[in-house]
Amino acid sequence: MYKYFPHTDEDLKAMLEKVGVETLDELYPQIPESIRFKGDYQIDLTEGEMGVRRVFNKLGAENKQLTCFAGYGVYDHYTPSVIPNLLQRSEFLTSYTPYQAEISQGTLHYIFEYQSMMAELTGMDISNASMYDGTTACAEAMMMAVAAGKKVNKVLVSETLNPKTRQVLDTYALHHGIELVTIPAKDGVTDLSALNSPLSSLEGVAGVMVQQPNVFGIVEDYTGFADACHAQKALFIMDCVAADLAVLKTPGEWGADIAVGDGQSLGIPMQFGGPYVGYMCCTEKLIRKMPGRIVGMTKDNREQRAFVLTLQAREQHIRRQKATSNICSNQSLMALFVTIYMSLMGKKGVKEAAQLSYAGAHYLCDELLKTGRFHLVYDKPFFNEFYVKYDGDADQLYQKFIDAGFLGGVRMEEGFLFAVTENRTKEEIDNLVKIAAL
Repeated sequence: MYKYFPHTDEDLKAMLEKVGVETLDELYPQIPESIRFKGDYQIDLTEGEMGVRRVFNKLGAENKQLTCFAGYGVYDHYTPSVIPNLLQRSEFLTSYTPYQAEISQGTLHYIFEYQSMMAELTGMDISNASMYDGTTACAEAMMMAVAAGKKVNKVLVSETLNPKTRQVLDTYALHHGIELVTIPAKDGVTDLSALNSPLSSLEGVAGVMVQQPNVFGIVEDYTGFADACHAQKALFIMDCVAADLAVLKTPGEWGADIAVGDGQSLGIPMQFGGPYVGYMCCTEKLIRKMPGRIVGMTKDNREQRAFVLTLQAREQHIRRQKATSNICSNQSLMALFVTIYMSLMGKKGVKEAAQLSYAGAHYLCDELLKTGRFHLVYDKPFFNEFYVKYDGDADQLYQKFIDAGFLGGVRMEEGFLFAVTENRTKEEIDNLVKIAAL
């Protein structure tokens, strides 16, 4: 049935028995039966490539394209049209890791530029050569803190961290013997007073992780957090939306030891959930605990500038028990994507996009509040995302948005989490408000 897969039926049976299930379907219980495809693909392979392409183009046309006012970690930002063309240049595009420096200068060069830009954007000393996505970058930061903490396996996590990220942290922690403790929130933000007790516990704490802006879109004030962490020899970890750092106070300015997050907001299309790119930056003293790779610049025997893999703290290069992580390949193509994006936009452009997103979100929020049917769940400073309660049938309104061609935010327990980017026009915002006011 799977003629290109090397596993035999006996192999599959042995693997399934090992994990304690009988069928492959049992590995995906979270996928509802109602959306599982149970028929055969209606593809006439005798038509050749063009025929197959027509079938899939027809299927793709059935997707309803909605004007996006949703965020929750993924945002509809502007993508310069030249990026896909530059992305495919042969000196940049590679199928795998640039181990051979002499034939990989283009790839090594853009990774070096990526590292430089991300370090400047986050206000940190160094950056690695990118990671899979924001959630796994957070998980790697958690393990990095434990590795640096030496015999301390407890990490504190803010309640205002995105639940999707927390689920990934829980999975990694379960299999690495790490204890996660939640820092409670108060009025939508991390409670600093609740941080001190677990930090000063006898068992010790390896790290503290917070998010900026948090899951409710609130820009939190983390004054005192770094000092509280460092007083107990714990690392302060910040998960930040990359694009927002063009305007917001950087993790470096907050005194963070590790900065992580997703780089999707730097021009990568939403594209049905991926691929995206995770970033990780840290202080210089943690450089040998950072997973992945670091590219450095040097000179060759002709005194010309050259790029090389400088540090590779992973299990293929050092003794397995001393490796910081087993992470191998990353979304390097996506790292190239955001590098080109930041190069094209420049500091001024990235900052302007962030400012337009901020202005659009505050305009939408003000207009929704004027209808008298929406109220801020937390009256706190926000950037381009905000959480409002709706006085009415929220599920019905959500469907009305979809019927009118809008992805009207993310449905939350008390209402909606709306997000606005520079892609949204005043006309689109006004039309969304009209539907909400009916």
